[in-house]
Formats: sequence, structure tokens, C-alpha cells
Amino acid sequence: MALTPKENKILKSIVVASENDPESPEFPADNPKFPATPTFKIKFPGFSDVWYKDESKNPTGTHKDRMAWEMVVTYRDFLLAKKRGQIKGELPHMSIISSGSAAIAIQTQLNKYRLPKLRVLTDVNIDKKILVGMKKIGCEVFQTNLSKKQLSWREILILTHNIEGIDITSADALDPTTRFYDWLSYEIINNSPNYCFIPFGTGNLYENVLNINKAEVNTKNHDPRFFGDVKKLRYCNFLGATTNNPKSKADKLYSPHLPFVHFDEQWIRLYRYAGFCGHLSNVYPIKEKYLDLAIKHATSLKLTFEPSGIGGMALLFQMKNKIPQTSYFRLLTSDFLLQTSYFLLQTSYFRLLTSDFLLQTSYFRLLTSDFLLQTLDFRLMELVHHKVL
Repeated sequence: MALTPKENKILKSIVVASENDPESPEFPADNPKFPATPTFKIKFPGFSDVWYKDESKNPTGTHKDRMAWEMVVTYRDFLLAKKRGQIKGELPHMSIISSGSAAIAIQTQLNKYRLPKLRVLTDVNIDKKILVGMKKIGCEVFQTNLSKKQLSWREILILTHNIEGIDITSADALDPTTRFYDWLSYEIINNSPNYCFIPFGTGNLYENVLNINKAEVNTKNHDPRFFGDVKKLRYCNFLGATTNNPKSKADKLYSPHLPFVHFDEQWIRLYRYAGFCGHLSNVYPIKEKYLDLAIKHATSLKLTFEPSGIGGMALLFQMKNKIPQTSYFRLLTSDFLLQTSYFLLQTSYFRLLTSDFLLQTSYFRLLTSDFLLQTLDFRLMELVHHKVL
């Protein structure tokens, strides 16, 4: 079936420079570069070689912009399939559970390429100003009580009136753990750190980094984007920072449910046994007093951040007495103030409500009994790691 003139124009406008050529990167689309965001050295008490990865420089200020671009590329695949006559009809809508950053990042890209509006499922208790903001930027918003139960992909589509659409939240076919943040993962591991501290919300970012590291330490045929040191990366400890405190300032790291995450204690145990990462690699709950220390320190360094985004720094404070002072660190900050033109205009409330807005998404709160300390896995993990913590 031939594309409509509008669809033809959209297809031509979506330019993917390359899938993995560091000399021809694909992100950000307006000004592609690799690495796409800066990494710089920071002062940290007790250590001399700590580096900070700043994802606030992305188009809307969070690492979710990278995933949003992949949704545009997915629509390009749909258009190519339609051009070949493999599918018919209108392009499908996409759905997602979110209460802010992920939805804004995606809708910003969809607006740019005139693609179908995103259908967003939010909690009934979402801040009304945030709700209005998502609607104004173009999201079609639906509400439900997200704390009531874990939702399947089919239920998410039903609740967003999108039966024939695609649910981003759950779709493994989108390759969320190898594709959403593959370029970012290479930007991280190419520095060959001894320790890498990563905020853990949905888990996609942490899984992406571990999967890319696994691929590169386990092959002689490296991706063109890889410039790291395999010997060092085999022993790199990848430390995910989460919280089991529903009242934590790092509220985007608190997840009552995560049904679509791949990470669990067995998953990371296999990676450790196989030598794909260091023996301390795991996801750790941070204590609030160390988050407070991280907030104070990041403020003194004049970093752009919000509490969830510096969960990794909090975990370094928590574990600093157990880590050699000569170690080389990467602190990945994942979530910051939104910087789209629309949200700059809305600074009167969006900048004041960052703790409620950025990453307070049920998308980031999605879901896992694996991450609450009440679960058997986390009770066992705490017993194993309590000396480290």
C-alpha cells in the first residue's frame, strides 16, 4: 500500500545517520554527536577520580530523550513496512504509563515529526498542573489507580483506548534493554571505570548498560562504538541505586511494582558468575541520610540535578568506606529539569515541582515485588550485602 503524501514527508524527515557508527551518530537528531552528553570530573570526599555523566543536556533534560528518539525510529520502521505493502491503514498509537518525563520526552519527538499522539496512563493522584502540562503538549491522558494492581500490557491498552496500538511500557519487541540506551551505554563503558553508579527506576537503563558490557567483554568482534578496556570492564562493579522508602526524596526510584523488568537476583548472579561484571554488581536500596549527603554535595558543586537523578552519588556515600580510594568512578545522573521550549515557558511551576514531576511517573514506579525489602529476594540480598552497606 502506497504511503500518503503526509506519510511520505514524515518518512523522509526521519533520518537515522547510522545504527552504530561513532563517526555518524544518530542522537540527538538535530545535532548528532558521540558522546551526546558530557562527562566531567568532580570533587568527592575521600576519592580523587570521580566522574559525572550529565544527561541534563539532552533535549528535554533527561535520559528519556534517548528512548523517545527510538520511538521515532520505530515509527520509521512502520512507515517502511507500509511502503513495502506489508501493513495497511493508519499508523498505530503508542501507549505508556507515565506521570511526566517519559511522556514529555516522547510527545516532544512525536510533535516534531507529526506522528500519532501518545496515549498516557497516569495515576489518579497525579499533580493537576502536571496533568494539564502533558495535555497541552499533546498527550492524550487517561487516569486510573495505579497502586491498586499490576497492569498487563493488554490492560494498559484497554485503559488508554488503544486496543490495536503498542504499549511501550511492556513491549519486549522494542528491545528496551539493548536498544533504548545503547549509545549511552557505550558512552559509559568506554571510560572503563572500576565502579559505575546508576539510578535504578524502571531498570531499563541499568539492564542496558549491563547487557552492552556483557556483549563487549564476551567477544572479539567489538561494536564500532566500543573503545573500552575489556580487562577492566570484566571487573567493573555496576551498582544500581534504588529505594524501598515510599516517602524518599528520590521518589522516582521507589517502585511498588515492576512487572516488566528483567533484573532479579538470579539475573545479576549469572552475570557475576560468568565474569560479565564485578562481584559487587547489584541493585542496592539507598538510605535517606546518604541521599541527603548527596543532595548537599551536588548543590555545593552547582550540579543540575534532582534527588532521584543523584541516587548513584548517594550510594557512593553509603559505600565509600568499603571501596578503595584509588578506584575510578562513573556517576550517572539520569533525570533533570525539563528544558523544552514549552516547559521553559512553564517554569513558574515545573521548576518548582521537579520532585513531583520528573520521574515521578508510574512508568518509573512500575512495578516489582523484587525491589521491596519485604520480598524474599531483597531480604536475602540485604543479608548478603549488609556488611557492604
